[in-house]
Amino acid sequence: MDLLNEQKDGVLTLTLNRPEVLNALTLDMMKGIREALKKASTDKAVKAVILTASGRAFCAGADLGDLKKRQSVSSFSLGDELRDHFNPLVAQIRKLEKPVIGAINGLAAGAGASIILSADLKVCAQNATFLNAFVRVGLVPDSGMTYSLPRFLGYSKALEHMWLAKPVTAEQALACGLVNKVVPAESVLVEAQLLAAELVKMPPLALALTKRAVNRSLEAASLDEQMEYEAQLQEILGRTSDHAEGVSAFLEKRPAQFKGE
Repeated sequence: MDLLNEQKDGVLTLTLNRPEVLNALTLDMMKGIREALKKASTDKAVKAVILTASGRAFCAGADLGDLKKRQSVSSFSLGDELRDHFNPLVAQIRKLEKPVIGAINGLAAGAGASIILSADLKVCAQNATFLNAFVRVGLVPDSGMTYSLPRFLGYSKALEHMWLAKPVTAEQALACGLVNKVVPAESVLVEAQLLAAELVKMPPLALALTKRAVNRSLEAASLDEQMEYEAQLQEILGRTSDHAEGVSAFLEKRPAQFKGE
């Protein structure tokens, strides 16, 4: 199978599984990820998601051989290809109000880099690199790349990366906040699982609304608008059983037992 799906202890793990072609993306793979994430959004048993891959690379981007076949059809539109398949996948990850952890086991290139950049937290292999080579095939970076990368690297570094296809190493990614942790390649999935296990214990409503608030802050919201939005979310959470449980657990010096209520 090109996409492996495993659910255990509140964590859904989605694994790209085409190692022979560096997990290059097909339409079926992207559809499979979107459907799994959509299902996870309403499944209370899923409290966190790990997105990873098999083999020595995370994802080399779109499967260009597969893409070229579709380009031979007269009605083909590269813009529609993005609107129908790539963009909805990135949007699904960003909108999922549960933690999405990227376990980056190796090279993340092109759309593969865009997809993993949309994850909330990222554990990265020491030998992993991020590569953006759209310009070498006469294209503009897509799938949200021009939105996310300047926010991590800054304007000039992002353009250097995009124009010259200059790789970003794991250590550089860590230094600029693009990833949360860099570990040996053999430890990437284990570290992601440990991180997921911590998140599973947290109050899910608070995690969801925190992600919603941070996503909103990346848009053109003023400080006053954002503070008002925080107040609205706090009003909602302040009435939950999880908030009451958290306060009681703190005062009683015991671990909290959150139920998502």
